[in-house]
Amino acid sequence: MKSFDVPIIYRSPLISAIKKKRKEQDRMKKDFTPTLLDFGSFQISLARHFGFCYGVENAIEIAFRTLDNHPGKRIFLLGEMIHNPQVNADLQARGIRFLQDTSGQTLIPFAELHKEDIVLIPAFGTTLEIEKQLHARGITTEQYNTTCPFVEKVWNRSEAIAKKNFTVIIHGKPTHEETRATFSHAAAHGPALVIKDMEEAKVLAEFIRGDKPIADFFTCFKNQFSVNFDPSQDLKRIGVVNQTTMLASDTQAIADFLKKTILEKEGKEEQVADTRDTLCYATLDNQTAVQGLLQNPADLAIVVGGYNSSNTSHLVELCELQLPTYYIENAQKISDENSIMHYDMHAHVEKITSNFLPNKRPLRILLTSGASCPDALVEGVIERLLTLIPDTTTIDSLLETYQA
Repeated sequence: MKSFDVPIIYRSPLISAIKKKRKEQDRMKKDFTPTLLDFGSFQISLARHFGFCYGVENAIEIAFRTLDNHPGKRIFLLGEMIHNPQVNADLQARGIRFLQDTSGQTLIPFAELHKEDIVLIPAFGTTLEIEKQLHARGITTEQYNTTCPFVEKVWNRSEAIAKKNFTVIIHGKPTHEETRATFSHAAAHGPALVIKDMEEAKVLAEFIRGDKPIADFFTCFKNQFSVNFDPSQDLKRIGVVNQTTMLASDTQAIADFLKKTILEKEGKEEQVADTRDTLCYATLDNQTAVQGLLQNPADLAIVVGGYNSSNTSHLVELCELQLPTYYIENAQKISDENSIMHYDMHAHVEKITSNFLPNKRPLRILLTSGASCPDALVEGVIERLLTLIPDTTTIDSLLETYQA
């Protein structure tokens, strides 16, 4: 796989050495057991797969190369490059300005753009409508388009099934940048609908079966269906694709459920398109690696990543099912007083937990991060934990064993 020129500030000597050694030992990526980091009085089980994925590294390389190659030029991003606060802050510190926030609300009107300006498309991609607006202002985006290839794969698959008269059902968060982009591309070729979870899939099934009046559909799925969507006709042939950062098992469960519903109603296998190939490899690998991580006894889990990162939140969900889990952006969230400021996804707030590290030895911690989180932040968390727990070895001594 292609390697990318990512700023060294995002790299970690320890984690780079670990990933290199694991790759040499497992080139086919069939081993999802974690790496045990033994510091004496405490141990970290590090997920087999975590951190920057192909799409994220590609986006970062293009963004920083664009900055280096065009000094003095006005450079904009449609929105956050990826969902990591440090990376976005670094880009802004270099002079990049955001045109929109994560929900698509305008920060800088397009009317202020000139054809000489550079506009970067983030890794999530963008809608056809926005592309049209930029092109109308004379701005070309092809050279500065950092859309993840695996997101584009979903778009291509959506187009292919739409051309065969299937309605595209998108499993994703309706307001997420990637889902908005995928919906736009799918709706350009036929009927499209976004559903966020299994609960909405069950509601949709009631319309498919005819258990709910058609008129209610437009209220239940407000702002989630394409123009001129006709539930009486457009729910007879469907194909399910996904926002690539969703929980893979959830997408598959929804697809299987809706397929069963269609077969019971229509009685024909060909009424459902096969779309299993739209699952992102990195999302699947990271989630499977967490499942492997959870096979090990542990006292708590720490997941590092941006709080608005969809793929990171699903790793947290998996860990929360089994043990106390702390979702943090960086090592600064861990204080000297053995307290941690972490994100509660359910209440959508940060909160502080005191004495989060149990007084037992050896202390066992599970550690992973999202696909948009720099490895340097994960190493920073390890270093921070070492300052809180006495009688531990150093990172340098551990690094020597991986570099030998």
